[in-house]
Amino acid sequence: MMQRNSRRHASRFLPLLLGALLLTACGEPAKPAQPREIAADTSCALDGMILRDFPGPKAQIHYDQGEPDFFCDTREMFSILLRPEQKKRVVAVYTQDMAKADWNDPQGQWIDAKSAFYVVGSPRRGSMGPTVPSFANEADARKFADQYGGKVLPFTQVTIDMVDLSGGASHDEKM
Repeated sequence: MMQRNSRRHASRFLPLLLGALLLTACGEPAKPAQPREIAADTSCALDGMILRDFPGPKAQIHYDQGEPDFFCDTREMFSILLRPEQKKRVVAVYTQDMAKADWNDPQGQWIDAKSAFYVVGSPRRGSMGPTVPSFANEADARKFADQYGGKVLPFTQVTIDMVDLSGGASHDEKM
């Protein structure tokens, strides 16, 4: 008799226990990938160049699996993100706010690349020649464009034609 009551009692709580386990397993939603700082030996995912050896904005792409890819130039970031053959699931993209970062030695100042503003067509040089500087706000991007030239665009309006990497190493300043 006692054993039968225990089973009946346990069968009432089994659905509650399973529900609690499911909620625990799901937990809180995963926090978005946070930007990583560039180390002395951090190299570009495309060409192996050491990022700290070059001026201008850098970028990093985080995927749902594996380590993030780093890029010594925002043009490289765009060339990866805008390719139709890009198959990895991107969970975060960061670039640097060049209104706050030192152009010649940019460190930190990471911002969400998809909410940034970019200056396309400026002659200001990064690691791959003329680059596409990134800014956290439009006013800073416009100030840069007024000083150096170029057109201010949000992330969604930058096209693959604007960030063409043809010529590659021929544009490198220190190779």
